[in-house]
Amino acid sequence: MKLENRVIIVTGGTSGIGLELVKSLSQRNEVIVLGRNASLLNELKEKYSVIPYQVDLSDMAQVEWAASEILETHPKIDVLINNAAVQYTPAFTSDDFAYHTISDEITTNFTSICSLTYLLLPALKQARESAIVNVNSGLALAPKTSSAVYCATKSALNAFSLSLRYQLEGSNIKVMQAMMPLVQTKMTDGRGQGKLTPISAANALLNGVENGVLDNDIGKVRLLRWLIRLVPSVAFNMMKRA
Repeated sequence: MKLENRVIIVTGGTSGIGLELVKSLSQRNEVIVLGRNASLLNELKEKYSVIPYQVDLSDMAQVEWAASEILETHPKIDVLINNAAVQYTPAFTSDDFAYHTISDEITTNFTSICSLTYLLLPALKQARESAIVNVNSGLALAPKTSSAVYCATKSALNAFSLSLRYQLEGSNIKVMQAMMPLVQTKMTDGRGQGKLTPISAANALLNGVENGVLDNDIGKVRLLRWLIRLVPSVAFNMMKRA
């Protein structure tokens, strides 16, 4: 799929990988950006001529509102990139763990993606060829010790993506995943080494979409998947300590 003259939705497009996607895609496409920060969305609108929607993806009423508003002006959508995610690192056993983050994390990282996909499916069906691109993580394949809910949402997203792909076989819609390694974003500040830059992550994602790669293992995720196949105990122990 050539990413030119398309209508493309990017969630979480005000920072990190999402921002780099917006910068690249807005040069040749009509880009709709969903994000929480109104001032950052306005900056994107002025600088890149995108169409902004302020929406908190942990609030299903706002998710439904955004989908309805988009469909009113865009009955045809070519690409939906589900990029937004949040991650809370405290363990359940930690005094820092906040109970309310469970529902926030699940809704933002998983439920909102299922809902946006369903609600926007009629518009995706109107394109000659279209794609749903779910930005996932190597943690979907093997979890780490911290961020148990985050790891679970990514694992659920992997299962959802595969099942939805089966459902849409033979249709005009491809269901793709970009399996990300550790990327240098606000979410990962102070954690890990050897992180991929957001621009490299975004470029790898876009290259995968244009080349029709359904499960795009980016960076160190390629090694992780290989280890899981050959020596799973090594892979899971490695990720446990990540």
